[in-house]
This record gives sequence, C-alpha cells and structure tokens, in this order.
Amino acid sequence: MSRVGKSGLNGRQKAAILLITLGPEKSAQIFKHLKEEDIEQLTLEIANMRTVSPDEKESILNEFYQVCLAQEYISEGGIAYAKEILERALGGQKALDVINKLTASLQVRPFDFVRKADPSQILNFIQGEHPQTIALILAYLKPQQAATIVSALPQDKQADVARRIAVMDRTSPDIIKEIERVLERKLSSMVTQDYTMAGGITAIVDILNSVDRGTEKYIMESLEVQDTDLAEQIRKRMFIFDDIVTLDSRSIQRVIREVENGDWALALKSAGEDVQKSVFSNMSKRLAEMIKEDMDYMGPVRLRDVEEAQQKIVNVIRKLEDAGEIVISRGGGDEIIV
Repeated sequence: MSRVGKSGLNGRQKAAILLITLGPEKSAQIFKHLKEEDIEQLTLEIANMRTVSPDEKESILNEFYQVCLAQEYISEGGIAYAKEILERALGGQKALDVINKLTASLQVRPFDFVRKADPSQILNFIQGEHPQTIALILAYLKPQQAATIVSALPQDKQADVARRIAVMDRTSPDIIKEIERVLERKLSSMVTQDYTMAGGITAIVDILNSVDRGTEKYIMESLEVQDTDLAEQIRKRMFIFDDIVTLDSRSIQRVIREVENGDWALALKSAGEDVQKSVFSNMSKRLAEMIKEDMDYMGPVRLRDVEEAQQKIVNVIRKLEDAGEIVISRGGGDEIIV
C-alpha cells in the first residue's frame, strides 16, 4: 500500500491531499471551477493515494490557510500591508515564503489606483478621454464602479464604450503604460510584463447587470444597431436561468403561467436545489407534483435540450420584463417598488 511522504510534495500532490481532507462534498464544489485537465490530474493523484497521516493533513491545511490569508491581506491593503502583517504572525522568512508562493497573483493590476477611488472622482478623471481609453480603464474596475461611471457618461459615449469593452481582448503592457503616462499616473514596479486580459463579454455583462434599466436599455438598443451579433451575445448572458432565484414570488408565478409544463420539467432537470425550490414553491402542489413526475419519468436527457428549455424560459422572463409585468432587480436604483 503506497503512502505519501511528508517532504518533497509537489503542488498537485498537496492539492490532492487538501481535497481528500476537505471531503467529497466540498471537493466537488471546487472541481466545478477547475479545467477538465486539472480535474483529471487531481483525480489520478487522489486515486494513487492510499493513506494520509494527520500530520500531513494539518500541514497542508495550515499552508493553504496561510496562502488564503495572504491573498486576503493583499486585497485589503496591498503587498506591503500583507507582508507586514504576515511577518508579525509568522516571522520574516515564513512570511517571505508565503508571499513567494503567490508571485503570480501578487502582480499589481493596471489602474490599481483607480479601483480605490470614488466613482465620481474617476468620472471627472477620465470622461474627457477617448472612448477606447475609458473602456480599457473600466474593464479593470469592479462592475459596480464601472456601472456608476457608465451611467454618468454622455449617452453618445455609453454604447460606444460598452461595445469597446465587449470586443476587448488582450492589451499590450506598453499601451497600458502609455495610457497611464498620459493620465499622469504610475503603476507599481511589480506589474507583469505578460499581456494582460481584461474586458470581453463577461465584463460588459457584469457592468450592464449593475447599471439602471434605462442606461442598459439605451446601450443595448444602440449596440443592436451597431453590431447585432455582439448585442445578441450580450443579451443572452444578461439574465441566466439560475437567476430565477433573484425574482420575487409574484414575478416567478407570472413566469410560471407563461411556460409549458414540459419546458419546466426539462429546464429543472439539471437545476440546483435552490432554483427548483424557488419554482416549485410558487406552483400549486398539484402542478409541482406533475412536473416532478415528468422529470422522473423522462430519464436521461441531452444537455442541449435542457439548455434550450432554460433559454426559452429566460426569453419569457425578458419579454415579461420589457412589458413591465415583472421586475428584475439590477441594483441600479430604478427598480424600487413603492
């Protein structure tokens, strides 16, 4: 029977021990965020481990905890702050070891100074810049910060900036540095020289989900004229099926009346427990039992069919929202019901 030694473990082996220690339920949740290749490699490592001593478990958990703690300190106050706190808790050398393990994540992101500023200050700082410059900066901000700024931009710039964020891919460090020089700001000397990734569909969806409904509607209508395919890609991701849990009971009940039972059965087949609970709790007991029976009797179904059914329901939700019959809370302040 093979056994893992305490010394000489590589990162993959440590990760495998961590997953074993956390147990199957938590490990399964972690697997959802990993690439298929990583899952396969970790599965092999776990399968090849027969026993792990309590000391080994404690050592790996402690190392994992220290790394998480360091990341939290970095997000709170930066690298210098994290190093100072860790030195007090762990000693100079140990703190340095933990910091070195986080080398990749310690790179200061471009426009870090902007993320710590008030949105109104940022707006005054960048509103006179070229839309591409504004888009680049907003792509690195938190969605709520970016949403506030987009909402305050002149309308003739809103859609243009949104489109530029959506189609943005990789930006050369030289271009970023040039923009920062123009804005008379300097980055930390630890900025990575690799091309940095920012923007894209996900970035603009996060922003549009946070702006007020009027701003979102104007931007989407403008994008549909400028780039129909891009507008459709964004629209498909503006509200996903799992977001049903964010709807109030009246809205869910209204959606239920517009959707066929067969579509509900398919859509809920692979849905999470919280989504199923939100839907079933707003149905009559008899209807909920009928759909549950349909789900049991249909057996295995193709993922494509499930996704199509879920998309149908999402389309119904968007249609009802556009008609003013239901409300989707976006955090922009325009959806308050009085």
